[in-house]
Amino acid sequence: MLYLTRKIGESIIINNNIELTVVEVRGKTVKLGFLFPKEATILRKELHQKIMEQNLAAATGADADLLDLDFELGAGPAPKPENEPDGNR
Repeated sequence: MLYLTRKIGESIIINNNIELTVVEVRGKTVKLGFLFPKEATILRKELHQKIMEQNLAAATGADADLLDLDFELGAGPAPKPENEPDGNR
């Protein structure tokens, strides 16, 4: 982790196109201002973690549902065509 000391009005530049400026310091609270391109995505960390957990749960649930469906339908490996050599003979 990188630690920097900045005063009110001072900035840092990230990836040549994101500017972070210290706008206000009040007690233990710091107000930050950001200038960034429209295509950049910015989320609070706790919101990002919640989204990632929900995505993982949805993907895991979908995978489990597909496995259950394959089992119920008796799906297995596709049979080899009769004219295809087996390779073991």
